[in-house]
Amino acid sequence: MTQPLAKDSTTCAELAVAAEQTAAPLNVCVSRALADYFEQLEGHPAANLYEMLMTEVEVPLLKATLEHTNGNQSRAAEILGINRGTLRKKLKQYGL
Repeated sequence: MTQPLAKDSTTCAELAVAAEQTAAPLNVCVSRALADYFEQLEGHPAANLYEMLMTEVEVPLLKATLEHTNGNQSRAAEILGINRGTLRKKLKQYGL
């Protein structure tokens, strides 16, 4: 069983997300975040971007889905569209 997501008081402003962007579709938010990421590199090379992005997205996805299912891995796997073994592998990979 996983631990529930932390209920913190982080606001969109603290996450550097403009108020008008808080209702944007996920793909728009990701596109903006990637554009910001490349801009902050200031010409330095990026490395392992795919792995970094997948970790940033998968960890909260897994946590939220498990919280939604009260830790029921079979149901979480069903919701995610993956088999339970794959879910368990990902949980182990991320130390969840």
